[in-house]
Amino acid sequence: MSVSLTPGSLARLLGEWNVGAAPAYRELADVVRLLILDGRVGLDVALPSERSLAAALGISRTTVTAAYALLREQGFLSSGQGSRSRSCIPSQGPGHAGGHDGALRLSGAPGLAVPEGILDLAYASLPASGEVVHRAFAAALTELPALLPGFGYDALGVGPLREAIAARYTAAGVPTTAAQILVTSGAQHALNIVLRTLAGRSGTKVLVEHPSYPNALDAIRAAGCRPVPVAMPAATASGARPSGRSQGGRVHSAPARSGTGGWDLEAMETALLQQRPAMAYVVPDFHNPTGRLMPDSERRRLVKAAAASGTVLVADETLRELNLDGAASTPMAAFSPAVVSLGSLSKSHWAGLRTGWIRASEPLIQRFAAARTTLDLGGPVVEQLAAAHLVNAMTEPLPARLAALRENRDALVELMRTHLPGWEPEWPDGGLSVWCRLPAPISTALAVVAPDVGIRLAAGPRFGVGGAFEQYLRLPFTLPPEQLETAVLALRAAQDRLEAAPQLRRNLSAPPAAAIA
Repeated sequence: MSVSLTPGSLARLLGEWNVGAAPAYRELADVVRLLILDGRVGLDVALPSERSLAAALGISRTTVTAAYALLREQGFLSSGQGSRSRSCIPSQGPGHAGGHDGALRLSGAPGLAVPEGILDLAYASLPASGEVVHRAFAAALTELPALLPGFGYDALGVGPLREAIAARYTAAGVPTTAAQILVTSGAQHALNIVLRTLAGRSGTKVLVEHPSYPNALDAIRAAGCRPVPVAMPAATASGARPSGRSQGGRVHSAPARSGTGGWDLEAMETALLQQRPAMAYVVPDFHNPTGRLMPDSERRRLVKAAAASGTVLVADETLRELNLDGAASTPMAAFSPAVVSLGSLSKSHWAGLRTGWIRASEPLIQRFAAARTTLDLGGPVVEQLAAAHLVNAMTEPLPARLAALRENRDALVELMRTHLPGWEPEWPDGGLSVWCRLPAPISTALAVVAPDVGIRLAAGPRFGVGGAFEQYLRLPFTLPPEQLETAVLALRAAQDRLEAAPQLRRNLSAPPAAAIA
C-alpha cells in the first residue's frame, strides 16, 4: 500500500525548522533529509505537494520547490512526471533521480565512492604499502605458470599461503599447521563462513562487544542471528596520553581518555552463562572502534567462560599487526584450541588484496570449507601467491607504517584538543582510529551535514545495536596530518552549524545510558 505524508504531519515533524542560519530552502532540505536518515520519515513515502506544504508552513512555493530540488539532487527524493516526490536513500546505480554524477549524490553515504574534494572518514583503511605489494605480485606472476595445469579451484587456499600463515601463528606461540588454515577473500568473508557454519539457524544468539565493528554486526543480522551486546566500560578520564609520551619520544599534551577501561569481563561471563550464545565475536587486538588491547589475563578468563557456556569464541585479529606502542599480547588461540581466529592483510597492507583467513582446529576447518563452497569455490590464485610473499615478509613495511600512524594519531588528538575542546577522544593502543565522546548526542546529525563541509563520516550508531552511541564518533587517523587538520576544521564547522541551527538535531533519540561505552 502506498504511504503518503500530509502537509500537517510533515509540518509537525519539521517543528521550528527556519532559524535563519542559512537560506530557507536549504534549512528546509536539511531537516527533511535528517528526518529521512533518522527514520522519522520512512522510505518510499510520498511527501506533500509543493503547493500544499508551502501553505501549511506559511512560506512561498518557490522555497519548497528549491528544497525539493536540492533533495532530488542529493538523492533523497525521487518522483516521476505528474507524481508526488517520494523519500529514498541515495543509490550508486544509474537511473536514479538526482543529477548526472552518481558520486555527487552519494557524498553522505559511508562506504561508497566519494567525489573529488571529499575527505572520507568513514573508512579506517590505508593505501597500499607501495613497492612491497608491487614486488609481491611480480614474484607471484613468476610462480603462476607452475599452477596453470591445475583446475585453479581450491576451497582451502593455495599451499604456500596457508603454510606462511601457519608459520606466523607458530612463531607467535600458537603451534599451527597448514591444515588448520582456510584462506578467504578478506576477514568479512571469513566471518560470513563462520556464521554460516556455527550460527546458521534463525534467531541464534551471537555475543558481541558494544560498540563493535559495523560490518560484523551487519553480517550477524544478515545471517538471521540475534546480537547479544555487552557494553565495554567507559574509558578513564585523563589529562594526557596514558604514558605521557609517544613511542617516538615526543611529549603528548593533548587531553585524551585512557583506553584502560578495557573489557567488562564480569558482564561478559554473566552474558555467556545466562544467554549461552552459540558464538561470541570479539576484537581483542586493538578493538574496532576503541583501539583497546585486551590483557592476557582477560583473554584467559574469556576463553574459560566461553568453554563453560559451550560458546565458540571467534577472535578477529585483523588489526593485530598495527601495534602502535609495542604492547605485548598473546594470540587468543594460545589459550584454547577451540578458539577460531580471523585474520587479514587489509589493514596492515592493502584492502585491495582481499586476502584473509580462518585459523581453527582441523575438523572445524573442514566444516568451514564445506560451508564455503556454497558461497564460492576458492579465491584468486595470483593474489594468494602474492599474499604468501607478504606474510613471509610481514615486518618489512610495518616499521614505517607504524611510525607514520603514530604521528597521525598524535596529530589528530592534538588537533582535537585545539579545535574541538569539548570532545573527548580515547587514546588507542593500536589500530587505525580514535573513538571519541561528543559533547552532545549529535553523531547522526554530524554525519548528515558532513558532506556539506567536505568530509564523510560513519555515525556512532553504526557501531552499536538499537541506536546506541549517538554521542560517539569514530575518527580514523589514516590521513596525513595536513589532511587531518582540514578534516578537524571541517568537523568544527559542522558542529558550529548544528549549534547555530538546533532544529537539525532536534528529537534525535539519546542512547540508553547502559549502552554507552
